[in-house]
Amino acid sequence: MDVVVGRVAKAHGITGELAVDVRTDSPEMRFAIGATMQARLRDGTSRSLTVSAARPHAGRLLVRFEEVVTRDVAEALRGTLLLGSTDDLPPTDDPDEFYDHELEGLTAELVDGTKIGTVKEIVHGPGGELLVIIRDRGEALVPFVREIVPTVDVRGGRVVIDPPEGLLDAD
Repeated sequence: MDVVVGRVAKAHGITGELAVDVRTDSPEMRFAIGATMQARLRDGTSRSLTVSAARPHAGRLLVRFEEVVTRDVAEALRGTLLLGSTDDLPPTDDPDEFYDHELEGLTAELVDGTKIGTVKEIVHGPGGELLVIIRDRGEALVPFVREIVPTVDVRGGRVVIDPPEGLLDAD
């Protein structure tokens, strides 16, 4: 399975370097020299890219790929999603640490066992992570904190939600 490890924000300079918004906890592994990844372009096509250099810059990662040697080629990659394989990920040793792909698709239920939906994705925002839960009446955003999500049972295929009053109310 492939997961998003970054998104190309823009071209940087004139030699094909790209400013990448990182979406992985292990950028040193994902963007190591020689690492390959799939690039999903905005038009839906894909191509393979090989990292030739990477360095931090202003909250982003500046990345050079062997296949991108001019600014024009770099500009064409703006908005491209960079995908890595979940097979490359090391196992998590902490029982409170999860990869996004492990949570996607889990059944969301209340403490009393009432099923409320399915985890669609995890949104990483400046205020923390949110579970996006697909419900019959649309989507619900649930802060991914222990007080509200006391149980994550990946093997059992579920997350338990203990929402404060009003969190899951429909508009």
